[in-house]
Order: sequence, then structure tokens, then C-alpha cells
Amino acid sequence: MKNNLKIAFTFFIFLLVYTNTLIAQELPPIQKFSPIDYNADSQNWMVSQGSDNFIYAANNKGLLEYNGHSWSVYPSPNNTIVRSVNAIKDKIYTGCYSDFGFWLKNDFGVLEYQSLASNLDSNLLIDEQIWDIIEYNEWVVFQARKHIYFYNTITKEFKIITSKNLIYKIFKIDNHIYYHVDNEGLYTVKDGKPKLLVNDPIALKDRVINIFESNKNILLLTRKSGFYIIEANKLTPWHIPAIDTLKNVSVFSAIQLSDKSFVLGTISKGILHLTKDGEIDYIINQKKGLSNNTVLSLFEDSNNNVWAGLDNGLDCINVTSPIRTFIDYDGVLGTVYATKVFNDHLYLGTNQGLFYRKLGSVNDSFKFIEGTAGQVWSLYNYNDEDLLCGHHLGTFLVNKDKAKQISDHFGVWNFKNVPNQENVLLQGNYDGIYVLEKVDNNWKLRNKIKGFNNSSRYFEINDSNQIWVNHEYKGVFELELNDSLTKVVKVVKEKKLPKGKNSSLTTYRGDILYMSNNGVFKYYDSLRAFKKDSSLSKVAMGNQYISGKMVVDLNKKLWVFSKESISFIDNDNLTNKVKIASIPIPSYFRRGALGFENIETIAQDLYILGTANGYLKLNLDNITYNEDYSVHLNSISNTDINQDTTTKISLKDSGDFNYKYGILTFNYSVPEYEKFLDVKYQFKLNGNIDKWSEWSNKAESSFENLPYGDYHFEVKAKVGSKVSNNIASYNFTINKPWYISNLAWFLYLLALITIALLTNSIYKNYYNKMLKNKELENKQIVMQIKNEKLNQDIENKNRELAISTMSIIKKNRVLNKIKKELKKSKDANNAEAIKLVESNLNDTKDWSFFEQAFNNADKDFLEKIKQVHPDLTPNDLRFCAYLRLNLSSKEMAPLLNISVKSVETKRYRLRKKLDLEHDSGLVNYILKF
Repeated sequence: MKNNLKIAFTFFIFLLVYTNTLIAQELPPIQKFSPIDYNADSQNWMVSQGSDNFIYAANNKGLLEYNGHSWSVYPSPNNTIVRSVNAIKDKIYTGCYSDFGFWLKNDFGVLEYQSLASNLDSNLLIDEQIWDIIEYNEWVVFQARKHIYFYNTITKEFKIITSKNLIYKIFKIDNHIYYHVDNEGLYTVKDGKPKLLVNDPIALKDRVINIFESNKNILLLTRKSGFYIIEANKLTPWHIPAIDTLKNVSVFSAIQLSDKSFVLGTISKGILHLTKDGEIDYIINQKKGLSNNTVLSLFEDSNNNVWAGLDNGLDCINVTSPIRTFIDYDGVLGTVYATKVFNDHLYLGTNQGLFYRKLGSVNDSFKFIEGTAGQVWSLYNYNDEDLLCGHHLGTFLVNKDKAKQISDHFGVWNFKNVPNQENVLLQGNYDGIYVLEKVDNNWKLRNKIKGFNNSSRYFEINDSNQIWVNHEYKGVFELELNDSLTKVVKVVKEKKLPKGKNSSLTTYRGDILYMSNNGVFKYYDSLRAFKKDSSLSKVAMGNQYISGKMVVDLNKKLWVFSKESISFIDNDNLTNKVKIASIPIPSYFRRGALGFENIETIAQDLYILGTANGYLKLNLDNITYNEDYSVHLNSISNTDINQDTTTKISLKDSGDFNYKYGILTFNYSVPEYEKFLDVKYQFKLNGNIDKWSEWSNKAESSFENLPYGDYHFEVKAKVGSKVSNNIASYNFTINKPWYISNLAWFLYLLALITIALLTNSIYKNYYNKMLKNKELENKQIVMQIKNEKLNQDIENKNRELAISTMSIIKKNRVLNKIKKELKKSKDANNAEAIKLVESNLNDTKDWSFFEQAFNNADKDFLEKIKQVHPDLTPNDLRFCAYLRLNLSSKEMAPLLNISVKSVETKRYRLRKKLDLEHDSGLVNYILKF
């Protein structure tokens, strides 16, 4: 039991110590890039910057390129670790195992490698690593393990310096080359030959990390012994405040910045920043935001950012940024809701409680004030005499590191002075407004103002004891109080003011202001109403609005907070006109509690802005952001959707693409590395959408299967609030589809002409045929007429034949009757008459007349049958003619002057002559001819 109590007590003491101090520093912003971000290995051995401001890093996996938005990885040609990189003009020189050379961008924006080592004797580079690359006039110098290679970029020739022992490092100071050799000392190159400069024991035993120039002295930095001054080829210690610290760290890399200060990278201890006089300005390690404590390389870019190549990652430190960050990585502090400078101390009110620190002691820890655990809403400075704390648990009076509770009414939002009354304050609570009074130097809660019970986070009071209270969900209320401040006499709701989430009230230069997403409204006493202020409403733009919180600082600046920036409003001293200035820190970088933004003046133009895990310190004197930014069109690619292939497109030539080309993608960026500067892009495609797009963080635009035509792509950037000084552009053409191409139109025209000619020919043939058919039809009509005439003639002939036949039949009948009568008479003279009658019955003239008429009616019948049956006699032909006329035996008998029976006999004999079958009809056979 006692042991358990002892353990519990020990834990309590540890927790108390831990939670009462907060170890952190105000540090420059750090951008961190992990191996996942740049898609390569963890170690980065050297960093450089190209003429286009792109960053290059020598990584275990190859050469890294960062354009400000995205990373590209280029493996070394022999797939070995890239140990060194230096961007010189338009070439990126790199060194790896047994090879060195340079990279150059092709027309597609892609780096291509060309080896220089291939021009050397291959035996020289056996088992060699290229550890460093420096520029020396027209020479590029490559440092290997035991060789230094000088490459002349003009003549393309090489010079080589060889060492028996290991070469640690090569340096260039004041246009002189130095290098450190193990167990030999420091050399310089003079007249093209190595010359031993320093062989001091320090140079023999320790490792030289870098050489600098300071106050006309040459400083030498060692790994474990600190700085030394080179004097008369001897090393003299440079006695600086950081000398003891440097003896306890192992320095692996170091650079001197443009302001002559120093940045040292250590093994397992992070980064040390020393002033030019050798004082430690700050230390950055893994607990303070660095990705890794082992710093393999350091580099200062053109904007004075320091890049740290780490054993695990790559970080960019904005050492000259006007913003410093205080980040509570241990989570003790919490979200900062209130800040206040009082009696030379900085107080932070958070959701964890109240913390304090000496104002100027930026490297000291924040300490927790006992009894204030919980949510702090506000801090109020009363006439520089007392510091009041508005807390969830009530009201506290703060005296240095002590806090005394003077009210236990929950939920104290804020405090306000009562005009014309000393030692009296109004206090806004969860359930209304209370009165605090100072009596005998002691604050106490005097009374609650009755008649109003709404939460009063934002309230303002004028000289007439009128109070305006804002409730973001219920609206703004105007309260009229009695003189004793005990009750509300009258409550009026401002119906014309729009309610808004995170809206607020404040007093600025004597005016009561209300702000919501509809703008900023000012109260006019003459109108007894709020009216929108067009000048101030510019800071509350609709799509930029996230919070209506307004803060008036000690310098009488009015601060507001939007999505992309924080802005302050001031009045021109000469014209008294409103001036609005913006600091481009987006809300996702500030990461504060929306609606609870807080900013506090700690010195002239020096401010603290509370965040979710600490604060930002802003130096308005240094916030200029006058950098000219350029947007770069990095690459253009064409993706074939059907084949799922992507092809790079030349950046130098105008594009020429087939119809239904797939997806055309443009990648662009601004090489800007300030952490709190947000980069947005805007593009337009003339020929398709001739207006600029909305600003977006996306650094890529894609267009799929555009219609055919000529296009002009343009992109510009905005860094913070400053637009890029250029517009990157690209011209391209989408060709017409094959079916409406010029060749197709020619073929269509040719086909049209062919069709026209063919149609003309067809129509001509058709009409010729029609004409011929018409002529034929006319001929047929004529023929038909002729045939009708012939038929009529035939009918006439047949009629004549029939008439003649009937006449002959009638005549023969008459003659037969006469003959019969004559024979009946016994008169002798009748013989002559009978004779005459018989001669007429056999008159050949009748037959000739009948034959002529028959031939006219049935042309060639007698000839045809005669040809088939040549043995037919004239009588047989005559009988055949009568049969063709389909005359009966009874009708034929008078014509033949024979009896009917004889006619039948004659039929029988004719059948025999014609050789007809028994079943064949005689008349049918005759009609076939």
C-alpha cells in the first residue's frame, strides 16, 4: 500500500512539473517533406537550386527535382546513390558511384543525363564516390575520395589532382579553392597545384566541415572542436558564446547565410542557428519540428530559405520569414483563445488553462498558473493595474504567477469598462451581463443585470448606458439600463441586421461595428440604426468569409480574419481615409478556433496570433512580400484513353493533335517555398473557354477531346495576394476529324463532281431512254393504230369473206333448188338449164374470189399448210380453208356442191392425208397454222 502511494506521489510530482512548464521556442516556419512526399529514399546528401528556382537534391534513389508543387525522381544512370548535386546555369551537375556528369532539360521538360566521366580513364573512378561539386570560374570541380576532377566547360578538358589519403571536403572561399586531407591538413590550389596551407594538429585529428569568411578572417569549422581562425597558417580558436555547446555536438554540415550568420547541421542534435557573432539564436530539433535530428546537408536558396537534407527527409526552413512559430509539440498548451501582455509578461489563455512567461525570454518555457485549469475565454487589462481572466469556471484576478477567483458564476466571456464610472466593469456571461466592482483594491461581483438572460459573448456600451449584445443565432439586441446598472429597462431587437454564424460586435474609433458574412455594419446615432459600411465591408467578402471576429489592438488597428488572409484596417494619418492591408496567411495555416481568433500587440508592429497549438509571432515591419513570382509551365502530356498510354509533348513547339486525341494535361507551378504563403492558379483556354477559371491550389489542368480548332492556353499564379509577373502560355491545334479534313473535303468535292457527272449521265441516259421509250411508245401507238386499221381491214375482209361465203352458199342453195326443180320437170329444154346451173355451182370465179378474200383475212395459211402437206390438192386446200373458217358440214355441203355425208367422207379422207392421230381434232390442227 505504501509503495503504491509512493509511486502515485512520484507520478503526481512528475505530472505537476511536466504540466507547469512548456518547453518550446519561437522558431522560423518549417516545411517538411518526407520520403512519401517525394517518393524516394530517406537520405538526402546535398541540395542545390537551378536558374528557374527549382530545388534539386542528391538522394539515395537518384536526383530529386521540386518545382514548388510536385516532385520528380531521376534515377542515376548506374542506379547508384547520388551523393552530390550543383545546379550551374542551365545544367544540373551530379556525382554518384564511379560516375559524374550533368542533366539538361529536353523540349519536353524532362531531365536527360550526359556523363562526363566517360571521357576519363575508367581506372581513375574505380570504387570512387563523388562527394562534392563546386563552381570555379569556367571550371566545374568534382571531389572524389582521392581525386579532384576539374572540368573546363569551355574547352571540355580535364585536370586532375590526386591525393594519397582521403579527401574529406572541398571548399571555395573568395575565389580560392581549399580542401581537407586526412592526416595531412588543409590544402589550397595555387598555380594549378596543391599547396599545404595548414597542418595544425586540429586539422590533422579533427574533420573540417566548412570554411567561411568573417570580418576579413577565414574561419574554419571542425566537426567536434568548434570554430578556428586561420592566422599565419595556424589555427586559433574563435571564442564565441556558443563555443562550449559546439564541443558537445558533432557537426556534419554547415553554411554561412547571406546575413553572415551560421547554420550548423549536427548528427543527432538537429540544427543550430548562430548569429554572426557566434551566439546561439535558436536550436531546431525533432522535438521542435524538424523531421530528423541528423542533418546531412544544408543549402540557402535565392529567397534565403535554408534547406536541410536529412537522414530521413528534406526540410525547408524560412529563416528570414516575418513570421515566427511557437508550437506546443507536447500538447500541454492546447488551443490559444486569448493573449495579453501585462507587466512585462506574456499570458496565454487556452482550453487547458492560463500560462505565462517573461515577455523577452523567448527561449524560456511557459509556466502554468495553478488553479486555472480549464477553458480560458478572455484576458482583460484594467488600466494597467489588474489582469482579469474570463474563465469557464468564473472570474479570476491574475497577479504574476497567481490566480485568485473572484466570481464562481460559470462562463465569463468578456469585460467592458462602464463609461464615466471608475472601478466598475461589465462582465458578459453565459446567462447575461454582470457588474464587477473594485472596492478597497478588491474586485467583487456586485450584481447581475436583471431582465436579460441571453449569452453575452459580444457586447458594447455607450455613454448613455445603452448596450448592444450580439448572439450569433438570435441576433443583435439593444438594451437600455437604469442608472444603477441593476436591470434592463428596455430591450429592442435589431431586426434589419442579418444574423450570422461567428458574427461579432466591437467598438472601433468610437463607432459600434457589427460584422457577419453580409458585411460590416456601423451604428449611426442620428439614425438610431445600423447601416452597412461599404469601405469596411471589403474585408468581409462572401466566399472569403469564415469568421466575423474583430479585434482592436493597442495601436488602434482593427483586425479581421478571412479564409485566405488576416487583414488590419487603419486610418491614414493625413486624409483619415480607411486603409486595408492584408497578410496572406490562409486559415488552414493559422489553424485557430473559428470565431475565437485573437491577436495581441507585444511591441510596436510586433503581434502574437493564437493558434490551435501555440501562436504565430508577426513582425509587420518585415512583411513586404514584394517578390516577383513567375509561373512555369513544367510539362504537357497527352493520354490516350483507349490504349491507356501517356505521351510527353514538346514545350517549345506548338502542339498539333488529332481529333479525339484523349486527355491533354498541363502541369505548372511557382517555385515559392515560404510556408505561410499560399499559391493559387488561374487558367483559361482561348478557343474554348475565353474567361479565367476560379483561383485554385490545383497545379494541373486537363482537357478531354476538345472540338477541332486553334487554342491558346494561359495560366497565371497568385502567391498570397500578389499575382505572378508573367503568364505562361502554349498554342496548339486540334485537327479536324478525317471526315471533314481538307483531303476529305477534296475527296467529297471530287465525289460530288463524280456523282454530279454520273447523275447527269444517268439522267441523260434515263431521259434518252425515256425519249426512246416515248418514240417506241409512239411507234407502238402508230403500230397499234395500224394494227387496229389492219384488224379493221381484216374484219372487213372477213366480213367480205363471210358475205361472199354466205353469198356462195345462198347462190348454191338457190341453184340446187333450181336444179332440183328442173329435174322434176320433164321438159326437154330443162337439160340445158340444168347444165347451166351445174356450171354455176362449180364456177371457179367464185373460188378465186373466195381464195383472195380468205388470203386477205388469214394471210399465208394456205401456203403454210401446203408447205407442211405438199400432197394436198386444190380441193383439199379449199376444204381446209372452210375448216379454218370453222364451217359445219351442213354449211360446207352447198359450197362444195356435195351432200353432207360426202362432206363427212371428205373429212375422213383429209385426216388420212394429214396423218392425224385418232384423238387429234381436225379443226384444232387446222387452227394451229
